[in-house]
Amino acid sequence: MIDSVLKYLPHNHPWADKIHYFDCVESTNTLAKDMARAGAPHGTVLIADRQTAGRGRLGRSFLSPGGMGIYMSVILRYHCTPEELMHLTCACGVHVCNGIEAVLQLRPGIKWINDLVCGQRKLAGILTELIITCSEVCAIVGIGLNCSQKTDDFDPQIRSLATSLAMITGQQPDRSQLIAGILQELLLMDRRLLSEKEALMAAYRTDCITIGQSVCVVQNESARHGKALDVLPDGALLVQFDDGSRRAVNSGEVSIRGMYGYI
Repeated sequence: MIDSVLKYLPHNHPWADKIHYFDCVESTNTLAKDMARAGAPHGTVLIADRQTAGRGRLGRSFLSPGGMGIYMSVILRYHCTPEELMHLTCACGVHVCNGIEAVLQLRPGIKWINDLVCGQRKLAGILTELIITCSEVCAIVGIGLNCSQKTDDFDPQIRSLATSLAMITGQQPDRSQLIAGILQELLLMDRRLLSEKEALMAAYRTDCITIGQSVCVVQNESARHGKALDVLPDGALLVQFDDGSRRAVNSGEVSIRGMYGYI
């Protein structure tokens, strides 16, 4: 797998010699955090053919069958405050969309905050996690992308909510080419992250299909209906509720569900 990915990467890509491939792991993000704590450098890439316990936001699972998807994590180290990285998930979403579009001429939308969608169905998820020390912030960027699945490959409870690149395009995608395209874009994202925040967030708002939609904000046992108005500079979603009140909701505390369908 590594050789086939390198075939599509420029020879001078600074992360090319830091790519690790695994037939099977519990979770690339979990392993990446362990490697980061052990000193793995900026730009370390972990790719797995299969995950036995893939993870999403708010403790959700991400189905990761062998040979059917891209399951990848990247370790990024920054000398900044955690607050300066609040837009990281948004920036990653934009650039993963860029990578998919560059390879397949297909651009997904983004459901706030971290799901890539096509036709109101989930195509991919992005999970960013931070390790904070006194000298730096280490970000783990995890990407799970459905590539080759057919409808019957998804568990019955998510078949109406999930999709894959093969289902969308009618063709089997080249996973190595897609990984290389996404790594190219993540390198660009890394170089822009701290200096071009406004441009990154403007691009995110363009891709975000949640803005303008009726939503249900779910927190603990409560649910409130409203309309998503905007995504704020720190990535929070501004919602106007049915009672007229407004609130900026944070991705770490709530789940946003569409009133109709997955969106």
